[in-house]
Amino acid sequence: MRKIILLGYMGCGKSTIAKRLSNSTKIPFMDLDKCIEERTNLSINEIFEQKGEIYFRKLEHEVFVELLNSPENLIISLGGGTPCYANNHELLKGENVLSIYLKASIETLFDRLVSNKSKRPIIADKNEDEMKEFIAKHLFDRSFYYNQAQYKVSVDDRTKEETVMDILAILA
Repeated sequence: MRKIILLGYMGCGKSTIAKRLSNSTKIPFMDLDKCIEERTNLSINEIFEQKGEIYFRKLEHEVFVELLNSPENLIISLGGGTPCYANNHELLKGENVLSIYLKASIETLFDRLVSNKSKRPIIADKNEDEMKEFIAKHLFDRSFYYNQAQYKVSVDDRTKEETVMDILAILA
């Protein structure tokens, strides 16, 4: 019952890489945010608006623990903030857990997020300079938690296929 956990900042490719990794390994893939949305019948944005961040973070921790304790092998992509709350970063080192930080530079994240920022409420209202500064500060604040992962894979200047191959090399 091995769990492969992908973590990193929004836009680093967690869900996309997890899906492709799942296709390569035939290990089922679970997106933590999607699991939360299915459980509540609300979008993540609606949960934040209606019930607040504390409610969301408690639920996020519960669902994460349930996935980790499930009997099957899984690939789990976390939300960008997941490792930073409720001591979730400690769960990245658990038995039968292989955690991988998809590390991206501020420039890579900005380039990926600027084109679809309307889908990301946390940055939707920011101009380009504000967005770069927000990403830089957020990344700095979260780096301690992200760096608790057992492995780091840089996604800068890498195709999706190359990133999956980098992870498959770790799994081999």
